[in-house]
Amino acid sequence: MKNNVTPLLPNRYYHIYNHANGNENLFLNRENYRYFLQRYATFINPIADTFAYCLMPNHIHFLIRIKQEVDLQNAYQTKKNNPDTILPSNTISHFISREFASLFSSYSQSFNIQQNRRGSLFMPNFKRKLVQTEAYFTQLVYYIHANPVHHGFVKELSAWDYSSYHAFLSRKNTHLQRDEVLSWFGNIDYFKAFHEGTPLGGKLDFD
Repeated sequence: MKNNVTPLLPNRYYHIYNHANGNENLFLNRENYRYFLQRYATFINPIADTFAYCLMPNHIHFLIRIKQEVDLQNAYQTKKNNPDTILPSNTISHFISREFASLFSSYSQSFNIQQNRRGSLFMPNFKRKLVQTEAYFTQLVYYIHANPVHHGFVKELSAWDYSSYHAFLSRKNTHLQRDEVLSWFGNIDYFKAFHEGTPLGGKLDFD
């Protein structure tokens, strides 16, 4: 099954990623990054829990868990402004995909106005992979956070401002499922060790 037709279903984990069209960039300044995360919170927080993310100049990565069906029903009713509207179970995946499409469209429209450009900004079909094992979950958190190092933008994970890595080392309020992720690794010390590749942890090899 191709990535772009993998159904997004309640209470399942996914690696969501997308890329800019051609050689363009998605983000040109700090405000672009901030605004995208604001739009993400509007469209995606009601339908999914977020465990990790990284925004790169020309692509993005998210590790999410789709919320339970009752939460998706509530999100659908809120969007329709009608508490009696029912989201049929066989259209849930389409609804979730449409919310991601709305996120990309909303950001693109604002970016196009700001940059005086036209046309689509993102690749037309965002990719998703089902996360089915605990080992893959753990490695994917690292993979997402290490993207800026892997692509040569910085030498250390902590030097990149546009990922969720900093939120896990902080106690500030966050929409991320911080405690759940740290518990998955064991504790914050094991989380840091895994990301730093010290004997307590480990590292995921990039493809």
